[in-house]
Amino acid sequence: MKKLIVKTVFCLIFSMLLAGCGGNVTKDAAKSGEIKELKVAFSPYQDAETIKTAAEPLSKLLQAKLKEKGFDVKKVAVNIGTSYTAVGEALSAGSADAGFVSGATYVLFDKETDVLLTALRQGISKDTQDLAIWNNGEPEKFTQELVQHYRSALVAGPSSKGQALLAKVKRGEKPTWDELNAMKWSVMSPASASGYLYPSLYLKKTYGKTLADLSQVIQAESYTTSMARLASGQADMVVAFSHVRIKNEKNWQKKLGGTDEIWKQTGIVGVTDKIYNDTVCVSKASRVMQNEKFRKAFGEALIEIGKTKEGLDALKVLGHKGYAWAEAKNYDDERRVQRELKGK
Repeated sequence: MKKLIVKTVFCLIFSMLLAGCGGNVTKDAAKSGEIKELKVAFSPYQDAETIKTAAEPLSKLLQAKLKEKGFDVKKVAVNIGTSYTAVGEALSAGSADAGFVSGATYVLFDKETDVLLTALRQGISKDTQDLAIWNNGEPEKFTQELVQHYRSALVAGPSSKGQALLAKVKRGEKPTWDELNAMKWSVMSPASASGYLYPSLYLKKTYGKTLADLSQVIQAESYTTSMARLASGQADMVVAFSHVRIKNEKNWQKKLGGTDEIWKQTGIVGVTDKIYNDTVCVSKASRVMQNEKFRKAFGEALIEIGKTKEGLDALKVLGHKGYAWAEAKNYDDERRVQRELKGK
């Protein structure tokens, strides 16, 4: 009887140990290179449906590349975060193995995540803080140069307040804080570099105040939502990456509600310092990413995908033109920005 009890207890303990080794990678699966599921989270760069449509071919390309490198990923589960912070929290908890996030989000969660890659972006024809150049009547355009930085812009819309402020800026006059405070602003979450942090730092340097001090601020779930608010007059001002007008030129009248070309109805009233590009981060809590060989293969796969036409087509919705290996120190400027905004 005692032997039976001991045997039963031993079996139960053994079963529990096996369960504890669960998750996406079992011991045997790790040896064989089989990954049951890879969970990838995307920040809300665009609306969820648009990103999901693009993520499907990207997932297939990723599976194929990883198989070439000895890892058979049975499923790539894609999740679109409701906010930038939500993706950071998913990485922190290990409910996402990897995430496409801003540098600001990475810095907020750098104790729980590792930065693996930095995105490459197509440069634009205007890369300056000189507002006269931004409002010279010539639409900005993408260039062939791949760059590791971008900027954020304060974009005034077609509302009467937006146009009045833009006219003042075009005359070379500086807006007052009271004028900015009288406007309706559409911003992203506080974890967004171009949609919150850098515009806040710009306001702090210029006026001693941040976005949090404005009286009429609405947080948007995506830049598409922000631009729709701007086009319809629900917002007088939007903060976004500086190439946001290029990205929304085609849809400004077709889908967003604009009544004329985006170049005629909008203008730039502020431009921030350079922002280091978005990242691909991995979760320290993820069993999948604790496998160093898989982590390296995952990074190599994305870099190689970014050099193919199919890959670039899939990454287009994210605004990424490929990837390069990243180092944590590359985002020290992000850390400085956050410290300054916190007054530390």
